[in-house]
Amino acid sequence: MEMKWMTMEDVRILAGSGIPVIVPFGTVEEHGPHLPLSTDTLQAYEIALRSSAITPAIVAPPIHYGQCSSTRNHPGTITLTGDTLRALSGDLIRSFSRQGFKKIILFSGHAGSIHMAALREAAQMNVDKDPSLEVAVVCDLDLLRESAADLLETPGDGHAGEIETSRILYLYPDRVGDPPEEEYPQSVHKRVVPDPERYWPGGVCGNPRAASPEKGRLLVERTAMALAKITKSFCEG
Repeated sequence: MEMKWMTMEDVRILAGSGIPVIVPFGTVEEHGPHLPLSTDTLQAYEIALRSSAITPAIVAPPIHYGQCSSTRNHPGTITLTGDTLRALSGDLIRSFSRQGFKKIILFSGHAGSIHMAALREAAQMNVDKDPSLEVAVVCDLDLLRESAADLLETPGDGHAGEIETSRILYLYPDRVGDPPEEEYPQSVHKRVVPDPERYWPGGVCGNPRAASPEKGRLLVERTAMALAKITKSFCEG
């Protein structure tokens, strides 16, 4: 169920019912020359919707901005600081709790280390203060590695590669441009440098040319199923 279409009366009925809320987090971030800037957000929201059809949950409107490090200087990347994302996600947890929703899943379509740490820190601080809360922080990429790794042809595929290009080909085929050749950047993630784009000019990690709409469908469905299992555990806990 999409929260954006709910009314005040809908919330009044559901508050305190124990139904989980999924809050999708994405980014406005370069995804190579062939994918839209909102790729992370689009994937997270669509997977959350499909997951909620398997195990009932409220899917909140997505958060379109996140923390981006290695892509921050590429054209189109608009990033928050870790502090801002931590404060934002903490505010959301407290506001949902105040409305009567105590089971909250922060579901991120972006896997950046600082981004994920900010979400986890916000969750930890809030459950420490309010033991009635149940909060999970879930990364889309982790679910994919657990449930769909056998579908991939590209070892180490990641940002704007086979996975994400396949999913957007399936979800929004008219928004995918001509994919570039495969690219495997040097290890930027372990180095703290002022100009990460120098090591990763194309903004792609993996092989987008190995993508297909059918592969995208399977990747979306399997990840949605994996997220639904987490939601189910909240309902049964």
